[in-house]
Amino acid sequence: MKDIDAIAMLQDPVRRRLYEYVAAQGREVGRNEAAEAAGVARTLAAHHLDRLTEAGLLESGSRRLTGRSGPGAGRPAKVYTRARGERSVSLPARDYLTAAELLAEAAEQAGLDAALCAAAGRRGEALRGSAAPCGGLEEAMEMLAGRGYEPYLEGGEGAEGAEGAEGVQDAGGAVTVTGVAERVVRMRNCPFHAVAEHFPPLVCGMNLALLEGLFGADGPVRARMEARPGECCVVIETSKNNDR
Repeated sequence: MKDIDAIAMLQDPVRRRLYEYVAAQGREVGRNEAAEAAGVARTLAAHHLDRLTEAGLLESGSRRLTGRSGPGAGRPAKVYTRARGERSVSLPARDYLTAAELLAEAAEQAGLDAALCAAAGRRGEALRGSAAPCGGLEEAMEMLAGRGYEPYLEGGEGAEGAEGAEGVQDAGGAVTVTGVAERVVRMRNCPFHAVAEHFPPLVCGMNLALLEGLFGADGPVRARMEARPGECCVVIETSKNNDR
């Protein structure tokens, strides 16, 4: 399916709610859970989830949701996760990815890592403008969500996807951080993923510098590098000198 046709699938409001819910969990989601989250019947949710899978926006599999195995464990249920591939549409056609990869290749070969990070830090400061440094993890998560990083809070019992261990984003985009022991924000999405795959040290360093500039050096949060497969290479945490 062409990208424009796949993206058009999300025009349906129920289908879009289901896609956004599955994408936000960072784990496999069953039909019952997705239906409850979207406020629709299970049969309708199953129909839309399968359509999203056919379009390549979701991937599906099956597993027992009870956590048990053997006789009496029940039949495997169909589960869904966000597809790993990217979809994009530009009218008229543009190819910014090729330009970004060529510039990254030239910068890497010329040893311009420091210059790129300095420019990224200045851009982060410019994005923050005259505002004071980021005031805390809640504010940091709102800023990250607005830039497409898909942040979630990890810590204590906060294994990914556990209730009460994540920042909850309401319909207006505000993120509320709920009780956890450790205060570390991870990000499910890297906005620079396609280029970072080919030039990881260069682009990850740029990303870190950008977020350092965005949050400010003297605030209660700091950005640091901690790569994890399938996620952004940067994490955000409470500064040791500003623990709150």
